[in-house]
Amino acid sequence: MSTQTRFAAVAVLTTPRLRLEPLGPAHFDGAWAALQDDEARRLTGTHTVFTQEQIRAWLAGLAAATDRADWAIINREDESYLGEVVLNDLDPDNASAGLRIALAGPHAYGRGYGTEAVGAVLDHAFTDVGLHRVGLEVFAFNPRAQRCYEKCGFRVEGRRREVLRWDGAWVDAIDMGILSTDPRPTAR
Repeated sequence: MSTQTRFAAVAVLTTPRLRLEPLGPAHFDGAWAALQDDEARRLTGTHTVFTQEQIRAWLAGLAAATDRADWAIINREDESYLGEVVLNDLDPDNASAGLRIALAGPHAYGRGYGTEAVGAVLDHAFTDVGLHRVGLEVFAFNPRAQRCYEKCGFRVEGRRREVLRWDGAWVDAIDMGILSTDPRPTAR
């Protein structure tokens, strides 16, 4: 089975506290609420203001995508929506993809949900999909996310200066990556 075929069928992933399920129309309320959270928008560098119709259309189209895998992060205890995690920018020739995560506001921050979700996605990416490399960028004003990625085994690969303009100030992006051969924590 090709890497692209494996992306076309987004698997449900579970951890002790989380269920990562294919992101879609059923997650509209949580996704919409997350897009209204100023801090979540800042941490992801999201300037665009979306309409409800745009988000509904986006969610409806994800199931047909073969170059990305989008998951809703669900708290298994209370079934609450905690955010989303995505493998995107699939490059099947080089067995690589990008990763991004957006937690859905303060109730999801500082509890290890991001680390748990990213770890599950990396396990899936390397073991089930057969990727060799996963990369990401994190804005310099988000050291909490950088620590999360480092806990998952990502390494800093570089820094791109002044890539985001936020509240009148330029912000650097830190490029990070992990290879399938890099050590990763096994306990999540």
